[in-house]
Amino acid sequence: MKIARFILDNALHNLTIEFTASTAIANTQLSFEYLRISSPANSTKKLKTAQVVSHKKNVLLVNIESVAKHGYRFIFDDNHNAIYSEEYIQTLAVEYEDRWQDYLSELKNSGHSREAMIDFKQL
Repeated sequence: MKIARFILDNALHNLTIEFTASTAIANTQLSFEYLRISSPANSTKKLKTAQVVSHKKNVLLVNIESVAKHGYRFIFDDNHNAIYSEEYIQTLAVEYEDRWQDYLSELKNSGHSREAMIDFKQL
């Protein structure tokens, strides 16, 4: 396998991905928001509708499950989940800067925001 382990950091809303030494990709940190807006499920929906995924700045990645040879199921606290293949995770790591800037541009052009629409507080 090319991914050695994941480290969830809920305080910083980041996922650290450690790759095996044989992989040319360095260990990387990706925000939960970036992973959520880059969901493979979103890319198939994007072909049908031109909607931008928005309001995900405070989303949390609550669990990661191994899905055999298919990859990893990322489960978010907004009830979204999707299977991310190892290849796709590597692509997200390598293309982070370009993809993030494209996302910010899409948000700006659409008039949407990264901020949550309603700020929920747990009692």
